[in-house]
Parts: sequence; structure tokens; C-alpha cells
Amino acid sequence: MRNLTIFLYEWKHFVGSPFKIVAVLLFIIASIYGLQNGADLYEKQNSEIERINKEAEIQKATTLSYFENNQKGPENRPWIDVTSPFWALWHTPTYHFKKPSPALVYNIGQTEQYGFYKAIRTSSSPYDADMTNEISNPERIQSGTLDFSFVILFLLPLLLLVLLYNIKGQEAEHGFLPLVFVQTGSKNWWLLSRTAFYTVLLLLVLFGVMLYGATLTNVFNSENIFGNIFLWVTLYLFFWVIIYFLILKYGKNTVSNTLQMIGVWLLFAFIIPATVQQWITIEKPTNLMVDLIDVSRDTKSEINVQSIDKIDEQLFQLYPNLKDTKVAQENITVSRLRRLSTSALINVEMKKATKSIEEENKSKNKLISKTYWFNPISYFQNKLNQLSNTHYNDYETYRNNIQESVDKRNELKVFEIWNDIKVDKEKYLEYNATLSNSN
Repeated sequence: MRNLTIFLYEWKHFVGSPFKIVAVLLFIIASIYGLQNGADLYEKQNSEIERINKEAEIQKATTLSYFENNQKGPENRPWIDVTSPFWALWHTPTYHFKKPSPALVYNIGQTEQYGFYKAIRTSSSPYDADMTNEISNPERIQSGTLDFSFVILFLLPLLLLVLLYNIKGQEAEHGFLPLVFVQTGSKNWWLLSRTAFYTVLLLLVLFGVMLYGATLTNVFNSENIFGNIFLWVTLYLFFWVIIYFLILKYGKNTVSNTLQMIGVWLLFAFIIPATVQQWITIEKPTNLMVDLIDVSRDTKSEINVQSIDKIDEQLFQLYPNLKDTKVAQENITVSRLRRLSTSALINVEMKKATKSIEEENKSKNKLISKTYWFNPISYFQNKLNQLSNTHYNDYETYRNNIQESVDKRNELKVFEIWNDIKVDKEKYLEYNATLSNSN
């Protein structure tokens, strides 16, 4: 009964404060705006994936028409012969996608820092330029666009500050505090109840806007995404509620409480993340991908100018079963076959170069994870990234899958060439089925 009385008192105080009502409304508007941005990006990526798949089907149909019409390729390109494995595989469009999670509506994360589709060729790499052609989320925010997670991580603490800043301080300044304690029976209970009122209010607001976000994408069709994200948003809210409650409990007046709240917010939201970022930059400078550039520019040429015997030796080491192919068994020494096969050797060198990049990235992530105990915003952002499949690990898996597809394509090409396969319509369809399974 005592709680209900305090809640009713606080409700009257809230509805009688235009400043607090406007703050809540602005927060709701910002949340809806962020949710719309996430949903728009989700729809954009799905539409792009659908468009690419349709283009791939058109390309397949065009190549199939060559076989049906006894053509070797387009008439304006007489050098193309789709009955050879090299050109048949060249005209087998293969893409690998990172399909967006419905939870993108709540958290864009690193989605715009990396590409979400990749055309697979024998010379492709997980670190090709088209894999990082999107702008990053901080740049997106600077250009006037934000997502729901930004609203939660940075604006929610400010809204809570607005709602709580004058609790106890106002009564103390007017000399009403002793009377309040007499009426409520407990200083801590009265303060806790008033804080709890705004906590419940914000939980209802958060649940409502997240429910709206769920209608923008098929969130409820995915396993417990809504519940997990709401749980972490709630924990984040409680984190700030506890900090502000302690400030109010031990604070002297409204001005002092407000300044302390703002100071803590600035510390956790900007000072600590910026300091950590600067420290990481010093400890682990940005990888300029020199090794990758050297492979693309120099190693590729060095491999291509090697002797036939040297190329054969490396190919047999890479693919021991290649010795059983027709070309190897009949000891056919055609330099053209070796040139068409060197992409597999170049791919090996590219993997060595990208491995060092991945190791550096993992090292950076480990350093950042060690700061989570005093860098809570980065910790909660990391959790939201994991739940929305926009975490670094998700993109690492995506890159690994791309590399596996490239490996598979190279191996298939080399063995088909060395077995001197003649490609027909059925073989071409087999290529498509084999390579599509790697998506």
C-alpha cells in the first residue's frame, strides 16, 4: 500500500512535469527512427540478395542456351569456349551471402563496416576491396543516421538522468525531506520506490518500442531474439539505475546530483571508450595489409613465370591425387594447363597473408575484451552485436566460408582441367550444383 501511494505521487509529479514528458517523447521518437533505419537496412540487404540471385539465374540460363544451341560462347567473344572446364566454371556464377538477421532492426552493429555478399572466383579473397565497401556505423551516425542500439546505449542513460535528477534534492532544498521520511517511514524505501517507478516506466516504454520494431521484421520467427535482446536492454537499464540511485542516496542537492550523473555518463559513454580505442591503436596499429598487396602484385607474377616442373611439384604437394589425373598419367606438358592451374597456388599464398591479418584482429579483440570490466558500454554493445549476428565473429565465419568456397572452386577447376574434361549441359549443371552447395 505504501508503494502504491509513492507510485501515485510520482505519477502526478511526472505528468505535471512537461520537461520529463517531452524527454520521454523525444526518446520514443529517436527509438522509432533508429528501428526504422535498422529495418530499412534489413530490407535493403534482402532485396539486394534477391536481385543478385535473379541475375545469377539469368547468367546460368544464358550459358545453358549455348549448350542447347551448340554454341561455344557469345558470338562477339570467339575466344570463350564453355565446353572447356575453365570457361564453364568462369560462367558458373557463385555468390556467398551473409544473410541479415531480423534482429538488425535493433542493432546495426558492424553490418555497414563489411560487405554482405561476395562473388566467388578462383582469385577471390575474403579481404578483397568489395568486402569492405560500406561505411561504418559511427560514420553513419555522424551523417545524421542512428540505430536503436545507439539510442539505448547513449540516450537511455540521459533520459534516466532527466527523470531522476531532482529526486530527493528538490525536497531537501525546500526543507521537506524530514517530513517525507516521517510519512514514508524509511528514507531508503522512499528513494527506492521513486526510482523504481521510473524504472518500470522505462521498461514499459522499451518493451513498447521493441514490440513495434518486431513488426518491422520477422523477429518473432527467429528463436527468442526478442526476449534475449530485451533481457540485455533491461540489464543495461538496471546498470544505470543502480549508479544513479547510489548518487541520489549519498548526494546533497539537485545540482550536485545532476553534475555527478552527467560526469559518470561522460566517463562511461565517451572518456573510457575513447581511451581504450586510443590504447588499442597504439598497441596494435592498423594493419596496412602489405602482405596481401605483395601477394597480389609480386607473388602472383613470380608463380606464373615458374617452370612447368616447379608448378607441377607445388600442385602435387597441394593436391596429391592430381598425380592420378589424365594429364599427369600421360605426362602431358602443356604450359597453358599450368597457367590455368596457378590460381590454386596463388590462393595458398593469399591464405597465408590473410591468416596474419586475422590473427592481428583476434589479438585486438582480446585486448578490448580485457577492458569490459571497466568499459561497460563496449561490453553491452558487444552483447547486442552477438544477438543480432553483427559481431566480429559472425563476419569471421562469413570470411572463412568465402575462403572455403574459393578453395573448393580452385580444386574443382584444377582437377577438371587435368582430367581433360569435355563440358556439356549436364556437366555444367553439375558444376552449378556442386558450387552452390558451398554457399
